[in-house]
Amino acid sequence: MKVVFLGTNGWYSTGLGNTSCILMDSEEYYVVLDAGDGIYKLDEYVRLEKPIIIFLSHLHLDHIIGFHVFNKFRFSQDIKIYGYEGTKNGLRIISHPYTASLSELQLKTKTFDLKEGKYCQPFPFTCKLLVHADQCLGYRLELDNRVIAYCTDTGICKSIYELSENADLLIAECSLKPGQVEGGWPHLRPEDAASIARESQVGRLALTHFDASIYKSIEDRKYAEAIAKKIFQKTIAVFDGLEIEI
Repeated sequence: MKVVFLGTNGWYSTGLGNTSCILMDSEEYYVVLDAGDGIYKLDEYVRLEKPIIIFLSHLHLDHIIGFHVFNKFRFSQDIKIYGYEGTKNGLRIISHPYTASLSELQLKTKTFDLKEGKYCQPFPFTCKLLVHADQCLGYRLELDNRVIAYCTDTGICKSIYELSENADLLIAECSLKPGQVEGGWPHLRPEDAASIARESQVGRLALTHFDASIYKSIEDRKYAEAIAKKIFQKTIAVFDGLEIEI
């Protein structure tokens, strides 16, 4: 399975990166994690008629603003969108007078509201609420005999450990810099994410969702990676365009 990081910034885009979006190219599906403005690159990678599945962590704008560019896509397959209870209604903001609504597009989209729990369709996955300023889901996805945990916009909580347990890959947020004190909205430092990865015995850790206001260079990300590696060696700080195989 190939994992492509289309957007790795948190909050807003800069020359260093777009906001949150990750593509997982599996045998049977294209799976997209969040729809930040990095999603505009999706048509560079979608080449086959596999179903496109989008999992939204929450409805903060840096995770859904990419729906604004969906009118550029010409995918023939249906797109299914999953998010926590209220997502279907919440996405109605993607409409006039701000932009074209999803229902007006040539694309065929369908949105599903989730509760916490385990699901078997379209493939096995588990979702649990994390701790953030607004309701935010973390995911544990089972694809191609691999387990991928995705936990963004969260502080340390029980759910992130449960979702990450023995995962092949944990994709975790890294909004705060090493040693930074949390400023009100729960987020993780690199040492937090690394400790979770170590205790959960994951295979690899990918740090993403770097706060654009404080992570202003690749060097900043590399420093976060170095700090995390002291705790969990198999850590990588990702950047837009990075592709990894798991």
